[in-house]
Amino acid sequence: MQVLTTRDELRALPLCGRRVLVPTMGALHDGHLALMRAGREAAGPDGCVMVSIFVNPIQFDRPGDLAAYPRTLDNDLANCRELGVDVVFAPDVGSMYFPDRSITVTETLLSAGLCGATRPGHFDGVCTVVLKLFLLTSCDAAIFGEKDFQQLAVIRRMVRDLDVPVEIIGHPTIREADGLAMSSRNVRLAPEHRADAPRIHRALVSAAALDTPSAILAAARADIEASPFARIDYLELVDAETLQTAADLTRPNILATAVFYGDVRLIDHVDLPSN
Repeated sequence: MQVLTTRDELRALPLCGRRVLVPTMGALHDGHLALMRAGREAAGPDGCVMVSIFVNPIQFDRPGDLAAYPRTLDNDLANCRELGVDVVFAPDVGSMYFPDRSITVTETLLSAGLCGATRPGHFDGVCTVVLKLFLLTSCDAAIFGEKDFQQLAVIRRMVRDLDVPVEIIGHPTIREADGLAMSSRNVRLAPEHRADAPRIHRALVSAAALDTPSAILAAARADIEASPFARIDYLELVDAETLQTAADLTRPNILATAVFYGDVRLIDHVDLPSN
């Protein structure tokens, strides 16, 4: 396994078969490892699986969240090596961004609500770093977890609108045994918060069985707010394609939420097929 840290090292890589990128911010967990396994399948026997590990500062809207984000590079590299990853790109900030950078990639529709409404600039940072990673790695495909469904939708739109020649592959959300969506932020939860957090998924699944948008949202809100620890950032029912507020259940929708436990922000969602 090669570990590279600069754009020049990436550009010097010899040609290989199909290049599949798994972009991450490190602190790898079983959800990331599932993406890597999917990457190996997508790359095929002659292809190359590439993992980026970079805590991207320009997508954080809260300085404290950036400072507290877990960084476990040695363990991450060991996981990548065990799974047969071919190349790890682990740059520092200076290798990714010029000090006087003045270009940002912005999406204006799908990113306007949900996480985008409460995290100003977040998706500008996501689009900018992902496009840079696509260009630097010359990847043919990239794999993203469906837990971050809005991110996945925004990246697909960026690739479509800018004619980026990269196939975007979504991978189903990986969950802990108690239903909590796997996230690098989970390790920052206090024990009592970690014990309570699975209520998020339970609330969404239970509410999704109801038959009107208002009933769905009211039930999910009541279940989450019954916690003495949870604070809802947003809770919305949106169209699965446009990510705009769903007026009814005649089209596929997504019930999505972001919930704070202390200063740790967790996101989750469930899909609702059309009636």
